[in-house]
Amino acid sequence: MTTSEDFLRKLHDFGIQKSFHEGETILRENAYIRSIPIVLHGSVRVMKSDEDGKEMLLYYIRPGESCIMSFLGGIHEDTSKIQAVAEEECELLFIPIEKVNLLMREQPEWLNYIFKLYHKRFEELLEMVHAVTFKKLDERILELLLKKSEVLGTRDLHMTHEQLAQECGSTRVVISRILKKLEDQQFLILSRNKITLV
Repeated sequence: MTTSEDFLRKLHDFGIQKSFHEGETILRENAYIRSIPIVLHGSVRVMKSDEDGKEMLLYYIRPGESCIMSFLGGIHEDTSKIQAVAEEECELLFIPIEKVNLLMREQPEWLNYIFKLYHKRFEELLEMVHAVTFKKLDERILELLLKKSEVLGTRDLHMTHEQLAQECGSTRVVISRILKKLEDQQFLILSRNKITLV
C-alpha cells in the first residue's frame, strides 16, 4: 500500500507484530475478531468451509494487504466467516479493533486503503464465482496452481493432492485424476508431495 511515513509509523505504534509458520492457522472460522491483520512478509490464504468440512480457497493476502472479511467482522463485532492460514513463513501486524475505529475517524489514508482493498477482494470473489459457475475443474485447478506459484514466487509447489483438493472444494481422487491428465498434457510434472509447473 502507498502511504505516508507518518501513517505507517502510526500503524506500527498501534499494532502487535507476530510471526507464523507455514500451515499455521492465523484466524479460525467462528472466532471473535479482536484485531485486523496486515501482512508484512510472506502470504496468507483465506478459506471458507461448508457444513461437511469441505474447504475452498477464496483469496491470498500478500505483503501490504489485509483481510477485508476480518475488517468487516471486526468493526461489526461479529465472528469470523473465514479461516486464514499461513501459506508460507509470514509476519503480520495486528491492529486492535478499537484502534481500527480510531483510524477510521482520524485517518483518510486508512479509509482509502480499506476501500481499495474491498474493491480488489470483491473483484477476486467475482472471478471465483465465475470460475466455479462456468469453468471446468481442470481449468480451475490450473489457474489455482498458477496463482499459488505467483504468490510463492516458485514453479515448485510442495503440496499433496489432498491439500489441493481441500483448496478446490473437491476430493483427492478427482484431483489426482485431473492432475495426471494435466501432466499428460505437459502442463505440469508430478512427484511425491510436489507439483512443478512447466
